[in-house]
Amino acid sequence: MIDVNELRKGVTFEMDGNLYKVLDYSHNKTGRGNASIRIKARNLVSGSNIEKTFSSGQSVQDVSLDFHNVSYLYSDGDFYHFMDNETFEQPAVKGTALGDDAKYLKEGMEVKLTFYKGEPLDMELPTTVDLKVLEAEMAIRGDTATGVTKKVKTETGLEVQCPQFVNVGDTIRVDTRTGSYVTRV
Repeated sequence: MIDVNELRKGVTFEMDGNLYKVLDYSHNKTGRGNASIRIKARNLVSGSNIEKTFSSGQSVQDVSLDFHNVSYLYSDGDFYHFMDNETFEQPAVKGTALGDDAKYLKEGMEVKLTFYKGEPLDMELPTTVDLKVLEAEMAIRGDTATGVTKKVKTETGLEVQCPQFVNVGDTIRVDTRTGSYVTRV
């Protein structure tokens, strides 16, 4: 068992027979009484999100997970296929389990897959990803008084807010934790 005070972003736990990964966490302590821990978590099997509030002192079931370094191969629409770098096995993960993280995947990219009882559940992306810009809005001349941004679409379908000087054909670095533009490569 794991105390709910130890739940942080990225922690996986079991509750009501389902596996959840914490997406967001907040700890609130009022003047008197117990603290309340509010989490936003994703069900790793169905892909649905829940919000749950716990009282301080409650606990949830801890789970034992395995991690494997894999390379992304391709997507067939419903499943994302990977290849284990050591055993050369090819596990497939449901697109609903990956959520928005799937938009960062490029062919040949190395990620860390999370396994529970031999079944792939989730993946851990690198901190940043370099993506090629396929579509970009037109920059408006003279619109430079403040940090003006425009929306660009990358090769994986991800839309990112970028500075005006980013053009079609440029490669940009995107932070996978926030989905924000870092720099032009």
